[in-house]
Amino acid sequence: MSSARASPDPDDPVGYFLEDLTYHGKTDRTRAAYERVLRRFEAFLDDVDPEAATHRDCMAFVHSLRGDVADSTVATYAAYLHRFYGYMTEVKAFDGNPMTLVMEEMDETVDKDPARRDVSVSAMRSFVAGIRHPLHRALVVTLLKTGMRVGELCNLDLRDLSVSDPDLLNAAYSLGGRPALSERPDSIFVTAEATVGEELNGEVRTAANKRKRGTVIPVDDELRRALKAWLAVRPDSPSPAEPLFVGTAEGWGERLEPQAVRHVVERHAREEGWYRTGGGADENVTPHYFRHFFTTHLRDRTGDRGVVKYLRGDVADDVIDTYTHNWGDQVREVYEANVYRLFA
Repeated sequence: MSSARASPDPDDPVGYFLEDLTYHGKTDRTRAAYERVLRRFEAFLDDVDPEAATHRDCMAFVHSLRGDVADSTVATYAAYLHRFYGYMTEVKAFDGNPMTLVMEEMDETVDKDPARRDVSVSAMRSFVAGIRHPLHRALVVTLLKTGMRVGELCNLDLRDLSVSDPDLLNAAYSLGGRPALSERPDSIFVTAEATVGEELNGEVRTAANKRKRGTVIPVDDELRRALKAWLAVRPDSPSPAEPLFVGTAEGWGERLEPQAVRHVVERHAREEGWYRTGGGADENVTPHYFRHFFTTHLRDRTGDRGVVKYLRGDVADDVIDTYTHNWGDQVREVYEANVYRLFA
């Protein structure tokens, strides 16, 4: 029996998972709770197999629960589905876990409704064109081109940026000192080591990075241009960490904090009619909206959930290792061939 289960290819994946719950010592009550949720999910999918379900299928299922059950129950059902996919991926019955992005959105969004303002790439391009301040433009373009969180943006240091531009290579400051960026020009390293109240690179941080492991993200020509324009006017910083983004008004030369970035995005979003006081996450454009925009458009363009999850920093260690070892082929080439253009 054990040999028959060595390479699982179950006709009934839910049944397979429930059987393993029993083997792992879960009670009949727990097993019944999982079965109720997972069979409901199967019925929702109709003629789509759970193995073929996408992030959007899972998000639609979670959304269908709202108004039918309590918010706490929605979270419990989502956790059940997440564990199901996580386990089936671990035993190699499924190729990936589409619930990862759903759980990320549920964790980070104040408004749990997955519906959001639908901004096209052309409209976002017009929005970026209206931002003239070099710092503001660099902040927005970095968020849009990398999908990183606002805290991760604020924690970037000069050593986390590697570029091939000769003007920047010959500048007075030192870029790309991270070992992870060795032989990887035109890229940004997002560390997993930044913790609130802990010292990193000689500076105590006020924002945390949520990644479990560091991620190398490509820098395309548009992001490089925006960063170059910013670095040309960037004030010197008193911090030994040499933060990439620093204040140009209050807190001159000091590392920007997430709230300052939110104010910048809110200001420009208001001017565009994309932000209203009292508006929810489905209406207002915020730094987190840019992460959602990046995820949706890049995933739709590439069809490669693995690359997008790697760039977002929300994949399992073994998947991160796969993309780290084949970074040039599997990440940079896919990214540069599919990332949207923001400059006219």
